Amino acid sequence: MSKEVITNANDGSIVNLTSMRISSLDDEEYEEYDDEDDDDDEEFEDEAPVSLGFVEKPKHEWSLLRHLFPSKAGGTPAWLNPVNLPSGKACLCDICGEPLRFLLQAYAPIVDDPLVDTESTFHRTLFVFMCTSMSCLLQDQHEQWKHHPEKGSRSVKAFRSQLPHHNQFYSSEPPKNDGSDKPLGTAAPLCSWCGTWKGDKVCSNCKRARYCSKTHQAIHWSSTHKTQCRTIDLMLQPSNSAPTNSSDDIPKAASSATWPEYEIINEDEPELDPGTSNVGAYGNALRNDNEDEGDAKSWAYFTQRIARAPEQVLRYSRHEKPLWPMLSGRPSKTDIPKCSSCGSDRAFEFQILPQLLYYFDVKNESNSLDWATIAVYTCEASCDGSLAYEEEFCWVQLTSQSN
Repeated sequence: MSKEVITNANDGSIVNLTSMRISSLDDEEYEEYDDEDDDDDEEFEDEAPVSLGFVEKPKHEWSLLRHLFPSKAGGTPAWLNPVNLPSGKACLCDICGEPLRFLLQAYAPIVDDPLVDTESTFHRTLFVFMCTSMSCLLQDQHEQWKHHPEKGSRSVKAFRSQLPHHNQFYSSEPPKNDGSDKPLGTAAPLCSWCGTWKGDKVCSNCKRARYCSKTHQAIHWSSTHKTQCRTIDLMLQPSNSAPTNSSDDIPKAASSATWPEYEIINEDEPELDPGTSNVGAYGNALRNDNEDEGDAKSWAYFTQRIARAPEQVLRYSRHEKPLWPMLSGRPSKTDIPKCSSCGSDRAFEFQILPQLLYYFDVKNESNSLDWATIAVYTCEASCDGSLAYEEEFCWVQLTSQSN
């Protein structure tokens, strides 16, 4: 891995992209494939409108509550459907078996699309989770190249949840955003350690702390709950009352199971300055002996686009194409599995950039978590399936295939 410094072509200044965490591609060979387009040059000529996501600290404590339909990164998810959460193996890394960590969520309702029943997508949020182990991410990347990627073992997972305008969880009136808004009904109790997944396991002693897994129960017990457990029982459990199932009154542990929390703010991508250097000029400056012409050209175009707004962490452009850092490691159409619920094709919706790792304080070390881009593909019809959270598909592009 390396820290990259890119010239901002708009004003000639130097932009220090410590957060880019991009390094040269190793010499591992890839099998031949047909990319999404027959002519790769087209992506350097046509620019579809892109909405960029930037992170900033929330202005208020209530800014990221679920009934305000936030887009956010880090912390815990603001579940759209607060009751019927993903469960079982869906919450776990398929490689190491540990609970996945919340990465980010994007609020993306669909109001006008002939392929979509927009009655069911008035509220729509996409959630992304991942394992924090780089070795699992490397294995995840290898799994993508199997002939049946939908059956592969994954360490990065995305879920789609959507609701109609009138539903049991939220008012049909738009929120006031003044701190007075309240959701309808109650939410499922969450894990007392990670605050992310449903807490369907209960501490046998205090009957109040809840957990998503034995792993998080053991970590919580050894860190703080061992000393808190009896205190909680004495403070909150009157001798003549029955135990409750709510975890709302449990003191939260100082959990290291989440990344720093941010709100995601959207802005349109700036247009290219007419005086900006062309792709070829960037390619000459950035090429090295380990890159072929295709990778050099792709990386040059990638850095040119990113340099317009270096702090972006997310690029949203539904039904368009991702901005790939490299030509190698891109998926073909057959690599993207169809929707497991309705059988429709999946289409690209947004991608997550490695700048996010900088804001999460992930160190730039040899075994640190790192990626070139994570592209999220969702059901083209955004079907209203049988599950409250339909699992979608993530394609991971790494800059290096070995650490």
